[in-house]
Amino acid sequence: MPHMVRIEEAGVSYACAPRESLLEGMHRLGLRGIPVGCRGGGCGVCKIEVLAGEFHTRAMSREHVSDDDVAHQRLLACRVYPSSDLSLKVIGKLQKKVCTPVSVR
Repeated sequence: MPHMVRIEEAGVSYACAPRESLLEGMHRLGLRGIPVGCRGGGCGVCKIEVLAGEFHTRAMSREHVSDDDVAHQRLLACRVYPSSDLSLKVIGKLQKKVCTPVSVR
């Protein structure tokens, strides 16, 4: 069952299945709110702060996510998987101001 993920500063919500990362769920729906980089936890481009909700993670680069970041739920969206509805804030290097649909050609 999908969980709702809300990108607070953009005021946009999307459904994300527990088996897909927050980044995969957003991108699958054609939204642009979290910057997309390597998709493997190594570049730090998709850094977010989880404000509310339950989740689990996979391995992330310590170059981009410190112990302090983990303690404050500042993580990489490509390595975060929802276990409940989530609320987040984008804090990555390439933070985008607005979520917009991806144009398909």
